Amino acid sequence: MNAVTMPVIDGWTIAKRNALKIRRSPDMLGGVIMLPIVLVLLFAYVFGSAIHVPGMSYREFLLPGIFVQAVIMSAQITGYTLTLDLQKGIFDRFRSLPMAPSAVLIGQTVSDLLMNLAGLVVMAAVGLAVGWRVHTSPLEAVLGFGLLMLFAYAFSWVTATVALALRTPESFNNIATMVSFPLVFVSNAFLDSSRLPAPLRVVAEWNPVSTFTQAARELFGNTSPALKTSDVWPIQHAVLASLLWIAVLLVAFVPLATRLYKKTVG
Repeated sequence: MNAVTMPVIDGWTIAKRNALKIRRSPDMLGGVIMLPIVLVLLFAYVFGSAIHVPGMSYREFLLPGIFVQAVIMSAQITGYTLTLDLQKGIFDRFRSLPMAPSAVLIGQTVSDLLMNLAGLVVMAAVGLAVGWRVHTSPLEAVLGFGLLMLFAYAFSWVTATVALALRTPESFNNIATMVSFPLVFVSNAFLDSSRLPAPLRVVAEWNPVSTFTQAARELFGNTSPALKTSDVWPIQHAVLASLLWIAVLLVAFVPLATRLYKKTVG
């Protein structure tokens, strides 16, 4: 095996190990599946009766934002699992095996991507039950879910980097919560960002969560001519900007997470 294929093969082996671990711990998968159901029902019925979106149902406006929020929250499983493995000394066992250092991280992010997929499928089903609909072609709908999955994978590398830097589950959970909540709520995920005060509106318009949410709305057809759209470049070219964000996250955090892993187990 060469330097390219070895991390992929070893990573797939680790991914299968993690998948078996999920099967033995169904509570982990249950949390990923139950959270989307709670989010959809809570926001659809609580905020749905209080927020008006011009030209469309609030539930159709809402679901793409909920998708992005769930991806961010589910991707944090990568970081949390890594901190648990650090505490249990599992990485010390991997160090004695002839495998590429990046294989552990590749396996972890791939297995967590499968859990993200399960969560999105459940959330889409619940969304359809409460009134969300796709108004574009099947190809565009598939591209929409594909974009969300790519974002989930890229963001998993971000959480892996943070986890390897902090090393404890408690510290990781505190930092992840402090970062993810403002990131999601100061965006266009749950309401029209043009309604925000000027300073917050600028932050929301350039927030990557707003970019991914707008891209998902466009690919699923959950938009309306009556709804004012920001003039900033990431919102006007949301799909392209989302792909650029994914590329930047992977280019920046894959080598950084790998370097931190080598430092941690070295």
